[in-house]
Amino acid sequence: MGNRLSKIVTRTGDAGSTGLGDGSRVGKDSLRIETMGQVDELNSTLGVLLCEDVPAEIAHALVGVQHDLFDLGGELCIPRMQMIGAAHVERLEKLVEQFNAELAPLKDFILPGGTRAAALAHLARTVCRRAERQIVRLAASEEVYEFARKYLNRLSDLLFVLARALNKAAGRDDVLWIQRKNRGDSADA
Repeated sequence: MGNRLSKIVTRTGDAGSTGLGDGSRVGKDSLRIETMGQVDELNSTLGVLLCEDVPAEIAHALVGVQHDLFDLGGELCIPRMQMIGAAHVERLEKLVEQFNAELAPLKDFILPGGTRAAALAHLARTVCRRAERQIVRLAASEEVYEFARKYLNRLSDLLFVLARALNKAAGRDDVLWIQRKNRGDSADA
């Protein structure tokens, strides 16, 4: 790591700009900074999930993802720097297969919930999807490597599977969606 964060208060951003890793400055409201913020929020959401009592193999997978997300943030911070590649995406695909193999086939849509940990995994999944949409927006106007988008796409799949795995590990069933549950007519009876 080149620069150490020995001084936190710099005042350099007081006028509404911030520095990128290549030394350039951009507005704090720029698309690139917003995208970095979305990835940071996702990483923080995973940190909250990891405060729960989760099985060791799930915790290990999520901590690995947190490191990847920090690398992705670095990639976004330094234009034309690539830190996330095919191996990262493939690792997530293997994790999806591994955890999904232990789950019953899904026949219905499910609602976020069951255990607190599963609900937090679903929350992280939605934050991940938002970050993915933001990367797509950024890529429409600036160079973004394809594996950043692919990584977040696979990560949302993994988080969905992990939510189910967390419920299973806690002895809880998935919360099934019941179409038109609250229609209030005799068809629901």
